[in-house]
Amino acid sequence: MAMSAQHAITTIEDLLALPSDGLRHELLDGDHAVTPAPSVGHQVVVVRLLSALKASFASTDLAVLASPADIHLGPRTLVQPDVFAIRLPDDWSRASWGEIGIPCLAIEVISPASARRDRGIKRDVYLSAGVEEYWIVDIDSRLVERWRAGDEKPEIAHTELRWSLRVGASGVLSVAALFADRD
Repeated sequence: MAMSAQHAITTIEDLLALPSDGLRHELLDGDHAVTPAPSVGHQVVVVRLLSALKASFASTDLAVLASPADIHLGPRTLVQPDVFAIRLPDDWSRASWGEIGIPCLAIEVISPASARRDRGIKRDVYLSAGVEEYWIVDIDSRLVERWRAGDEKPEIAHTELRWSLRVGASGVLSVAALFADRD
């Protein structure tokens, strides 16, 4: 997508003023990033993640959701994590994305077009904003990378991922089931 040289997208207000074009627009510390609609395989894994995580968050006041969503991580950062866990306000049906706050868990399912960004600047943006855990799901390698603040390298899970968040949610994610050929 070509951006006008006359008006760079550097603020959340600029980003939200763009016309809908079917692409995913994010602002990563003031840098505008655009990615195409996800693949079928990507969406299958997103749905499987939602299903697998639902029970782990059932006893908390958190919700596990999927994008599209305009998650504000700072004045110059708006992201759309593939899957994320957030605390919903009491009046969630009328809430705007700007009121939601920082997710405790953010998950990106990477593609060849997004891998470098998801493993680089997005990881840094999520963790520096206070996201407790950031998972990168790699369909091609059939693994999940688990990042936490202060980690120099990720925990790599090929078969299962045991996790626990400060908010009281915990569980075991079957990594193998995410990539199973059939439901």
